[in-house]
Amino acid sequence: MNQLKKTDLGPHTNGTLINEIANWLIDQALGKVDLQVMSEQFYNRVFAAGIPISRGHISFDTLHPLFAAVSMEWKPGKGIETNYRPHISHKTTDAWKNSPFYVLIEKDLSFLRRHLVGEEAVLDFPVLKNLKKQGGTDYLAFMIPFGDTRADGGIVGSWMTNRPGGFSDREISCLLRVQKRLGVACKIGIREQISENIATTYLGRSAGNMVLKGNIKRGDGEDIFAVIWFCDLRNSVKLANTLPRGEFLTLLNGFLECMAGAVLDNGGEVLRFVGDAALAIFPIEGTAEGNCLSSGVHCQAPEACEKALQAAQSAAKRIAKLNRQRKKNGDVALDYGIGLHIGDVMYGNIGSPERLEFTVIGPAANMAARIESQCKRQNKKLLISSDFAKIYLGKLHSTGLHDLAGIEGKQELFTL
Repeated sequence: MNQLKKTDLGPHTNGTLINEIANWLIDQALGKVDLQVMSEQFYNRVFAAGIPISRGHISFDTLHPLFAAVSMEWKPGKGIETNYRPHISHKTTDAWKNSPFYVLIEKDLSFLRRHLVGEEAVLDFPVLKNLKKQGGTDYLAFMIPFGDTRADGGIVGSWMTNRPGGFSDREISCLLRVQKRLGVACKIGIREQISENIATTYLGRSAGNMVLKGNIKRGDGEDIFAVIWFCDLRNSVKLANTLPRGEFLTLLNGFLECMAGAVLDNGGEVLRFVGDAALAIFPIEGTAEGNCLSSGVHCQAPEACEKALQAAQSAAKRIAKLNRQRKKNGDVALDYGIGLHIGDVMYGNIGSPERLEFTVIGPAANMAARIESQCKRQNKKLLISSDFAKIYLGKLHSTGLHDLAGIEGKQELFTL
């Protein structure tokens, strides 16, 4: 490890501002932490305090279904650039094993300094050669663990300057001091971010936000007016019995990705997966059922209906694309049904006191499921209720009157 030079603070470094930054970071930790915003403000403050940083960087692991780690890089005048690293063995690549951070973690070091130019230069990591090409003269990598074991997490990061002569010892002392407090603020922000990731992944964005805001007791929730979507995969029992478990799971995930992706991309909220089926809603704010159904247009309901139909059309295109690939692989094509209805539902927590689910319940939700079950009988991929048809501003085609299990009286159903 390079030795620190016995020099003082740089000529323009303001020690008072460094103290203020340390206090500011603690204030940030006590509030709601937006990691990207806080990090950008932090680097700007350090730069304004006179420490000549030309690059700042932090990385940390997270819990998210799409990526395993997050990195943020700051440069003067360019703000923060955030990158998300996928789950594909991001810590087993040669690039990772040849990085300063790998050495910090494996040798349990708090920091590692490298001069990039001059007689003391040591370019023993590939990244240092790249940073030298960017004009870097001095580099300081650091690690801040959040506990006693690696499982407890932490952050790694680095500082770079392009000033001739590099950092002074006092400047490095200031950086090491404020970065510990940065670690405290990041720890809070990372935990909050992970909580939001988990809530959104397993409950959906709207339901997850409601739970995180305190709607966690059984019975917590509200009555809402919404378009209800229910979809189901056809012949799933046969497929499950004839395919190896791994192949069937891949098939099922591909189907649900098509359905859920179409819903989410069109403003809907996926509430739950029930085996090979999915329940979703397109909420309508500030409406009352009577007004919407009597006038047909006296609310935001037509817009929600349009979004739901766009989602159904998008799902059809996605399944068609998936089936083309399955055909190339010699696999059977997937078939499905979607039922759409509109009405009042209870949107909230149900279950036992200790094990809850945030979903929608009520006759309208049951109706959507019953309508979907008619798709197979009518050889249709999409069926729509008469209540939906009254509100939707476009043209729909009636398929006639039908008996629905558990629903009194014949119901007129529609399709595109």
